[in-house]
Order: sequence, then structure tokens, then C-alpha cells
Amino acid sequence: MYIVITGAAGMIGSNLVRSLNERGVSNILAVDNLASSDKFLNLVDCDIADYFHKDDFRVALSAGSFDGEISAIMHQGACSNTMETDGVYIMDNNYRYSCDLLSYCQQEGVPLIYASSAAIYGSSDVFVESIEYEKPLNIYGYSKFLFDQLVRRRWQDNSAQVVGLRYFNVYGPREAHKGPMASVVYHMVRDYQKTGKVHLFEGSGGVASGEQTRDFVSVVDAVNLNLWFLENQDKSGIFNCGTGKARSFNDLAVATINTCRATEGLSSLSLNQICQDGILEYIKFPEGLLEKYQNFTEADTGKLDQLGYDNPFLSLEEGVEKYVQWLLDSN
Repeated sequence: MYIVITGAAGMIGSNLVRSLNERGVSNILAVDNLASSDKFLNLVDCDIADYFHKDDFRVALSAGSFDGEISAIMHQGACSNTMETDGVYIMDNNYRYSCDLLSYCQQEGVPLIYASSAAIYGSSDVFVESIEYEKPLNIYGYSKFLFDQLVRRRWQDNSAQVVGLRYFNVYGPREAHKGPMASVVYHMVRDYQKTGKVHLFEGSGGVASGEQTRDFVSVVDAVNLNLWFLENQDKSGIFNCGTGKARSFNDLAVATINTCRATEGLSSLSLNQICQDGILEYIKFPEGLLEKYQNFTEADTGKLDQLGYDNPFLSLEEGVEKYVQWLLDSN
């Protein structure tokens, strides 16, 4: 029996593959689109049974080629570019593809654990998994919102586990292929290596520069939550995947810079010292982003807590230190 991981060459997908390998699982069908061929690097150190382009996989699935051979589908594949404007592509790739997988899994009695997104909350300042707080601001968020709505409508008909995980700001290893959409930590480390400086956006919506806050979550925790649900197939639902503790981009910058400095044998600096020394600079927003920018996100973890998930999430400082060290060691 195979575990299928879509988006297997992406950040969360490839970390899932690697974590399953560490648990002795290698009967994995990796599904992705390697048109951006550099993504293959995320799978070089992974052990998989086979690779399928996502379009070929959809055809094979509908033809019944894998009937009785799949034990679970972990659906991480999606176009996550919030600036993408091709609505036809987004809706087919993110929404219709997910619908196809849901129908197959329910027909076969196979668990489906899929990537939802905190982008569903959009302009809301309440981050509870309930429709009154869901206000997507872009077509990416809408594609995820629409699929969550379909999942909700079909709860009564489920023959197997269905779990949607609303990822907040995930950072961590194996994200270089994302380019501009890679995490702020990734870009700060690369900037620091090249210029000795890092950059954040200036203030927005009455919030001071760098004081916009996000729920930054390590990919380690995103993977752990996926695998917990894989091991607890009696539990279904749509859940936030975040630490539940919003932190500022300035906090993120301080943690990143000080981890880089520590590898150079330099002492830690405060935010004020970092700014005074010109290590942190604030830049203007790209055109079209400011009006859709969220100044605050923080996962409400109440549903996960009620479910009994008690694995502690890494703190910002712990997660950033692990990731920055990984990036520096990977050079």
C-alpha cells in the first residue's frame, strides 16, 4: 500500500517524505509538477517508490489504476502564490484537483489530509475555523476557502478521515525553490550573507515598521501535525496549524540576525542596536501588495487543544535557530 504525497517536492511535502523515511516508511508515491526543475533537489535525499506528474496522477487515479493500493493521501500540492492572477489555473490546480482527490478518497475509504490555508481569513482579525471569520482577499485564498466549504457540506457522507490544515506562516528547510514566495527568514539569511544587512517592509495600516505580526510556524511542527493525524485516523475536521502566538517581523529579524552572528562568533544585539548599526533596513511595499496586506495573524488553537493534540510547537527563537543553522550548513 502506498502513501501518496502531492506537492512532494515542495517545502512541506518534501519534509513529510523525509520524516516518513525516518520512521521507516518508503512506499511513497511522490506527486508534483517539476516544470520548475530545481524542486527535484528537495527529493534527492528522500526514498520514494515512484514519481508522477500531477496531471498523469489525476488521469491514473480516475482510471482506477491505484484502486486498492493507496492507504492515505496527504495532499500538499497547490499554487500558493498569493499574487497569481490566473484564476482559471488556480481554480483547477487548487480547487478542482482537491475535489477529485476528495471524491476518490471517499469512494475508496482512504484518509485525506490536505493543505488548507490561513489566507482564507483574509481581512478578518479573528482566526477561528468558522465561516463568519473567513474573508479571503485573493484568488488563492478563495480557492482554499471554496474547498473547505465543499468538505464541510460532505461531512455526513464521509467514509474515511478528512483533515484540512490551515497553515499560517510556515518557514523551514527545503523552500529555496519558492523564490520570492519563500519565507522572510530565508530571504533575510540570504541578504545577510550577501550584504550584511536584512530588509523588512515599512509600516502599514498604522503599524510601525517591522511591527506587523504573524503566527510563524516551523515546518517541523507542520509535519508533526500531519503525521499525528495520519496516526489518529478516527479524527477529522478543519484545524488551524499555528503556534497561537503572534510575533513581530522585528522579532523574527532579531532571531535571524543573532543566529547568523553567533556562527561568526559575534555577540547578540538588541533591535535598537541592530537598527543603529544599519543591519536592519525597512523598504517600501511592492505595488499591489499594501492594500491586501495582513498586519496581524494568530491561529486560534482551541479546536486542536480540544482534540487532544498536545505536542508543543517550537518557539520563534527555537524554530529560527534550527532553520538558520540548517541554511548555513547547507551552503
